[in-house]
Amino acid sequence: EKTAQAVETVAVQRMDIKSTVEATGTIRPVDSVEVSSKITARINSVLVKENDVVTAGQVVATLDGKDYEAKRDQAQYRVTNTRAKYNRMSYLESIGAKSKSDLEDAEYNYDTAQSTLEEANSDASETIITAPISGVVVGEPKTAGTMAVQGSDNPTVIMRIADLSKKQIKAKVDETDIGNIRIGQEATFTVDAFTDKKFTARVSKISQTDVTNSWDTSSSSSSASSSTSVIYYYVTLDVDDPENLLLPAMTARVVINTADRNDALVVPLSTLKTDAAGSYVLVLQEDGTQETRYVETGIYSDEYVEILSGLSEGERVVSTYTAKIVPMSMQAGGP
Repeated sequence: EKTAQAVETVAVQRMDIKSTVEATGTIRPVDSVEVSSKITARINSVLVKENDVVTAGQVVATLDGKDYEAKRDQAQYRVTNTRAKYNRMSYLESIGAKSKSDLEDAEYNYDTAQSTLEEANSDASETIITAPISGVVVGEPKTAGTMAVQGSDNPTVIMRIADLSKKQIKAKVDETDIGNIRIGQEATFTVDAFTDKKFTARVSKISQTDVTNSWDTSSSSSSASSSTSVIYYYVTLDVDDPENLLLPAMTARVVINTADRNDALVVPLSTLKTDAAGSYVLVLQEDGTQETRYVETGIYSDEYVEILSGLSEGERVVSTYTAKIVPMSMQAGGP
């Protein structure tokens, strides 16, 4: 049995390499709000349109407040009425014509009327809708005549305002890679709208739970995930976009730089093999024989692996498997 001598080798060399993690995510504004109404009323006027720049506190819409103004007028009348009754009762009680209990009832009615007036004033003031943050109107606002419904569950969204000066990427990172991600790591990404342009970003947040909260068996929202499903974690990156080219919901293909090594001792990934004892390479000796050499590895790039110990610069490692030439008699099952 002989070993074929024709083997390809590569030299152990030094170079700068970087380890990266790839992920896909979505561009979104850091700050965005849905503007809805605290009262149910028809929209009277919408004073802004899509893409308008607004400042916090600016009036962006008005609601039809006739019903609320009528309630406020009624509440004001009731306050005037109960105040007069209270003053009269106070005088009668002071001269002994009415009991203290009657005076307390009149005081209670007056206090209640004042509370109702405050509430009616508050509701009437809610007919003026102002921008809660400074930013840009994203998407088409609702039109005048639409009924704006209040509610905690499903209120009518009159418009959306987003601060597009600060953007983020919410990226999904595979569980096999999440351990290498650290806050502050630099990243580059591309979007389909500008294929030849590379944008930069930085890791700002790493979620402590996976995308579907699959670990929370008590939660009805988490479906029973099979053992074959891939687990992802959300990683948030702050985006640099000085030219303001990026739009919300664009798909970002992100490459996060997880480690850098300058002047590292490396071999191509194709030369590295593993067995139960660890990682090894085949080193070609001067006499043509091959030595199995176990190595300690560092970081991995797309094509190279860092060698921390076991090899010296300039040694040649085999980059292809050696073919064993088996005698014909053995192949044929002969003696």
